[in-house]
Amino acid sequence: MHTKMSVKSVSVVGLLVAMEIILARFSIHTWNIKIGFSFVPIVVAAIFYGPIAGGLVGAIGDVISAVLFPVGAYFPGFTLTAFLTGAVFGWFFRKKVSLGNVILSVLIAQVLISQVMNTYWISFLYGSPFWPLFLTRIYQTAGMFVVQTAGIMLIEKKLMPVLRKYEMM
Repeated sequence: MHTKMSVKSVSVVGLLVAMEIILARFSIHTWNIKIGFSFVPIVVAAIFYGPIAGGLVGAIGDVISAVLFPVGAYFPGFTLTAFLTGAVFGWFFRKKVSLGNVILSVLIAQVLISQVMNTYWISFLYGSPFWPLFLTRIYQTAGMFVVQTAGIMLIEKKLMPVLRKYEMM
């Protein structure tokens, strides 16, 4: 984990924020469900630079996406959950990306952060009853658990060796 970031690291984090914004733009969005691959640059930042960088890529990407491509009213609770998601990945991947760490981090990110926190924020914002909304979002959580688990394992096995080989990170 780096305490000081080089100019190269800051530039790479900026590119990862841009990637997160683009991937979030092409996600499936409704008022209560979001399915997509915007987690990929967050995970890459978390693996290479740790929990703060992973969290910042998620949070900054969320704020800029909300300004450029609003899907509803901006709400800072979603920015908090985006930061926490990146921070969780960074914390679990700070030493090694293993199947156990991936499963635990995705469980926390999907169950506690997405399912519980985001459902609460949506319920609060739209005045929807929490438990019926919670139940309708279980399908998203289950689907994204599978997508993120498989995606992170592919990132670690296929993408990260290439980035390390060409010293892109």
